Amino acid sequence: MNTTTNTSSPQASKNTQPEDFDLVILGGGTGSTVAAWTFAGEGKRVAVVDRKYIGGSCPNIACLPSKNIIHSAKVVDYFRRSKEFGIAHDGFTIDMSGVRERKRKMVRGLNEMYIENYRQTGAEFILATGRFVAPRTVEATLPDGSTRQLRGTNVIVSTGTRAALEAIPGLAEAQPLTHIEALELGQVPEHLLVIGGGYVGVELSQAMRRFGSKVTVIDRNGRLMSKEDEDVCVALNRLLDDEGIDVHLNTRIKQVSGKCGDSVSVVVEQNGIEKVLKGSHVLVATGRNPNTEGLGLELTGVELTDRGYIKVNERLQTTAPGVWAIGEVAGSPQFTHISVDDFRVVHANLTGGNRVTTGRQVPYCLFTDPELARIGLSETEAEAQGIAYRLFKVPMETNLRARTLSETRGFVKALVEAHSDRILGFTAFGVGAGEILAAVQVAMIAGLPYTALRDAVLTHPTLVEGLMPLFSSAASAHNVVETRRAQTA
Repeated sequence: MNTTTNTSSPQASKNTQPEDFDLVILGGGTGSTVAAWTFAGEGKRVAVVDRKYIGGSCPNIACLPSKNIIHSAKVVDYFRRSKEFGIAHDGFTIDMSGVRERKRKMVRGLNEMYIENYRQTGAEFILATGRFVAPRTVEATLPDGSTRQLRGTNVIVSTGTRAALEAIPGLAEAQPLTHIEALELGQVPEHLLVIGGGYVGVELSQAMRRFGSKVTVIDRNGRLMSKEDEDVCVALNRLLDDEGIDVHLNTRIKQVSGKCGDSVSVVVEQNGIEKVLKGSHVLVATGRNPNTEGLGLELTGVELTDRGYIKVNERLQTTAPGVWAIGEVAGSPQFTHISVDDFRVVHANLTGGNRVTTGRQVPYCLFTDPELARIGLSETEAEAQGIAYRLFKVPMETNLRARTLSETRGFVKALVEAHSDRILGFTAFGVGAGEILAAVQVAMIAGLPYTALRDAVLTHPTLVEGLMPLFSSAASAHNVVETRRAQTA
């Protein structure tokens, strides 16, 4: 086995001739990590080059660490609600260093598991900064300054994205937190100003508020998670309001001053009125930019889109022969599970198959408490596309398992095709929403009618059992479809 993790190999030097591999992967994200293990397990010689993280962002600084921190915040919420469950206590304190250590312990365990998988499969992980120096040839600069040149029969680029920092006067100088630094805090921020009301902003706002921080969210849009249906946006806004989070919508940031961790002032304009918001920390969560600079792509024939992402076709081939791109850098939806599916697309196309990205399902889950999960069409999308549908919708309190948990906030809803029983989309805002969604997604994959879930014998009491009252709400669904028909008549 030839697995390098943080040192140069004996072959490394300044003028090494290219080493030949069946597959070279630039960027060690989840999709490319699974690709390395899979191709190596099939007998291919594979090398992965990543400058910092074994396994990429997801297990180190993003998905899993954030959910770890969010769960700790959920435990805090249980402490605060303890009397509701008949449990008395004499108070508690938050030790953010302990919260952080639980997260770090998980990350260390994941790193060890990943290294072991590299060892067992025979794929080589090289901790280095990589860039193209010729077509299908990557130069890896190791921490000691030595270099290796790796030439692949095929190359996959999976360098991901990074937090976007808008050109707001004073923002960069304030040294704001991104999600990376926010997950490494050793103390609870006295007052956290969050710029952005999307995934990262909403999740971390709730978590930090539960740890004891005063939190203010600033968003330029008229609604939190503005691309969601109106009922979802309203429900999320009420959730944050109930948690004591101050939300400023339709708000434009004009200037930032001070330094994060000390004192920060943000000058904003809302509805034509200018005011100053003050806090101890500021978190930027306003989107992502692709990591394509400095990769030497111009030496390979790989073209970029007008937004800086790698240009790919539906098979994830770039404009350069033998070079593929997967995950966020290829403009794919920014989810780890999509990165893994991108790998499946490339794997199929390199092993005689013909798989494409078009038409695939893209499930997602926002890990607030309660969760928001969606698959398929939303009402907003269906109406924009002129698709008639029946709407099934019930409050979460109809779910008997949710009642046993004292977690009845939210609702579930489904869109069913107007003239058939085919499920078009599903949204859940409630406890265990991501798990409930999986059952509906499997039904959609199988092409089952909604009646299959309505009439199924589901274990009682479980959260998934709540799909039965949802899909039994036929009277209201019938009324809605008549309304839709009238609108499109």
